Amino acid sequence: MAVFDISAGVPYPRARVNILRHTDADYAARRRELAARSSLWNESIDRKTQGILEAVRIQGDAALSEFAERFDGLRLQPDQFRVTATELDLAASRVDTALRQAIRTAHRNIVRFSRKSLRRGWMTRNAQGGRVGEKYDPYRRVGIYVPGGTAPLASTALMTVTLAQVAGCPEVVVCTPCGKDGAVNPGLLYAAQVAGATEVYRIGGAQAIGAMAYGTPAIAKVDKIFGPGNAYVVAAKRKVFGAVAIDLLPGPSEVLVLADDSAPPAYIAADLLAQAEHGSGHERVWLVTPSAALIEAVQREVERQLPGLSRRTHAAAALESNGWLILAPDLDAGIDWANELAPEHCEVMTRHATRVAGKIATAGAICIGPCTPNVLGDYVAGPSHVLPTGGAGRSFSGLTVDQFQRRTSLIQFDRAALRRSGPAVQKFAEIEGLDGHGRSAAIRWRDS
Repeated sequence: MAVFDISAGVPYPRARVNILRHTDADYAARRRELAARSSLWNESIDRKTQGILEAVRIQGDAALSEFAERFDGLRLQPDQFRVTATELDLAASRVDTALRQAIRTAHRNIVRFSRKSLRRGWMTRNAQGGRVGEKYDPYRRVGIYVPGGTAPLASTALMTVTLAQVAGCPEVVVCTPCGKDGAVNPGLLYAAQVAGATEVYRIGGAQAIGAMAYGTPAIAKVDKIFGPGNAYVVAAKRKVFGAVAIDLLPGPSEVLVLADDSAPPAYIAADLLAQAEHGSGHERVWLVTPSAALIEAVQREVERQLPGLSRRTHAAAALESNGWLILAPDLDAGIDWANELAPEHCEVMTRHATRVAGKIATAGAICIGPCTPNVLGDYVAGPSHVLPTGGAGRSFSGLTVDQFQRRTSLIQFDRAALRRSGPAVQKFAEIEGLDGHGRSAAIRWRDS
């Protein structure tokens, strides 16, 4: 049944959110099913992505031009891939003062947070007196994917490129989709400039990942790829791993709200809708609570707030396919849900929220208390909003500045330390049958 906007005479989409109660006969089976689902794996998408990547690897710029026409609706020649300095200057002139201030505010917070996470070299001595340690160097050339299209994510440019800037990466390549006129959103371009991008290309989708991973005449290969994207982008990142390094698997957005009866229903509904509106249709949102009354109140609030969203059709589709209001037997069971689902974002709206948050170990980011909507993490708080999705939080952490640093171990022995290490070296060489290994050390202490 549609809900009508009387003034406009057009139907609003109905907010149908799935409900699962611990008293349901199939509760355990549905729980296993929900925990097993992932937005990161789709056989059909994998096959299509493989074809795109192979075309880019073999045909290079010609494939990029073809895919731009097929997916973005315009034919780009290789000399048009890169956004020019003139275009960047023009984009900056079109950004209003308020957005400039917002971008600068977020950038300062991200820089400050990232500097705390930088890893620094160190040296110590081992038991035999040899000097050992680590040094950290920025990757020389990094590639960053920034989603565009219907929702050009200027904030993502900040949440990725800024970290490369703080780490000191000398070459920072941004790939992002353009419109049918070839233009890229001015706010996104300005954010990329502020954050420190050195090259920007109007290439999106899996083909952009292929270009950065394999290199083409127009877009030189990078050392590591970062950034979120749709299901095709995430599939491409998985498939190019090995040709380049990747950061993590940040796919379609997710939020899990863990709440008790102290939480404001309007806040929860607003936060669920905020994630659902992204538009891919693969977004996942959950409310987990031991309060049946809260579930009913949140459902009413979702229905009340949805018509006010400009992207209400996108939000309604995501809620119907991947939105869940889950009644748990108690708060501890709710914590178990959170750890099992490993959500990208987890909001904790309970009594003693800080204590509860301490028990959640798999979320990409945790927002603590009713005054901390996830949108703060999306835009201005400081930590990067590029986070693992699709259950990958059980294995991956979110994006941090040290991922833009390459670690190298350091070893330095003098002759005394070499001699003290000799017996152990000889024994390992003997048991492994590698006498040349033993000789490469022995020749040195015998020569002293």
